[in-house]
Amino acid sequence: MEERHLVVTAIKNGTVLDHIPAEQIYRVMDILELRGAPNQITVGINLESKSYGKKGIIKIADRWLEDAEVNRLALVAPNATINIIKDFQVIEKKVIRTPKEITGIAKCSNPKCITNHEPIKTRFTTIEKDGEISLLCHYCEKVTPAQNIKIISGE
Repeated sequence: MEERHLVVTAIKNGTVLDHIPAEQIYRVMDILELRGAPNQITVGINLESKSYGKKGIIKIADRWLEDAEVNRLALVAPNATINIIKDFQVIEKKVIRTPKEITGIAKCSNPKCITNHEPIKTRFTTIEKDGEISLLCHYCEKVTPAQNIKIISGE
């Protein structure tokens, strides 16, 4: 019989982000502004995943995510799961879903776009193809591929 053990320890209360693409773990940490946060944070990188090969996981004690943070995460980890933990039990499980439209979360990659010169909130239609997200700008119609998406910090 195969020996099983926990690779990452449990938290009593908080949020667990699982199934993060391993290469996106640092972007997720930056989006959630976890560097220097006072919470206990456990990060696992390049953990085995049957579905993805390698995955990342982040456990944040005593913190729950706002909708705006979840929307930002959807751009870099569209298939991640969010587990809400209370008294060591998962009380809610959510799969991140990419919204059809994104407003004020990402920067347009077109330097000539009006949103880069005027105080206008960016607005994009999300395009999902082969598990990758790209953004179609509402104003200049430039498509920004996943690897070039620049997340605007929290509002």
